[in-house]
Amino acid sequence: MAAWWWRRALRGICGAALFLSQLSVLSGRAGSLMTTKLSQPQSTLAKSLTSASTNAPYFKAFESTEIPPYVTNCPSNGLCSRLPPDCMTCNTNYSCIYGKTATFDCKVKPHVHCVDENNHEQENFTINMTCQFCWQLATSDYVCTNSTNCMTVSCPRQRYNATCTVRDHIHCLGNRVFPKMLYCNWTGGYKWSTALALSITLGGFGADRFYLGQWREGLGKLFSFGGLGIWTLIDVLLIGVGYVGPADGSLYI
Repeated sequence: MAAWWWRRALRGICGAALFLSQLSVLSGRAGSLMTTKLSQPQSTLAKSLTSASTNAPYFKAFESTEIPPYVTNCPSNGLCSRLPPDCMTCNTNYSCIYGKTATFDCKVKPHVHCVDENNHEQENFTINMTCQFCWQLATSDYVCTNSTNCMTVSCPRQRYNATCTVRDHIHCLGNRVFPKMLYCNWTGGYKWSTALALSITLGGFGADRFYLGQWREGLGKLFSFGGLGIWTLIDVLLIGVGYVGPADGSLYI
């Protein structure tokens, strides 16, 4: 009886040992698989970081060699003092005396090459300009947009909002593009000499009014025979002094 009990206990111990050995083998395989799967993304990430770090200098070098758009407006190997304002950076002194000549220290922008009077290349130079803001310049120093929606012949004279841009080689303080109120001064292509000639010769038939685009007045003169000549004489005087102009409100040329 005792021998039977010992054999049964020995079988149980051997079965438990076998189960534990199989369990340890399975856990070892699972750990190796997990390690392999985790190591692959890390290696991929390391490769991507390595490639990114390797390509970074290439992109930096590409950006540094790119030519800025302002270079196209900067003459190469010209006098530095004659460069357009977009080609240089200056230390503007807003405490200068208005209307007086002031000296400003300037430096050319990257990729811009200029020389001095002795044909020596330089980067730092000085320019002399009148101390005034851009909107205070003479009308010949800037270009403004024209409006075709306002009447040039009116009382009082009409104004419109224009956008003005300072011409190249003109230096001034403040913004080089500024708004300004200007008088209506556009032209539609009508000639004063032609209107006056039609008024003198064919004014009785309303030819002058038809030419200026005033159809209702032209028809009135046509069917009234120039107001029996009175309207014709009045129009000759009004067109001669420039009081009657084109119907679109433009100026004569």
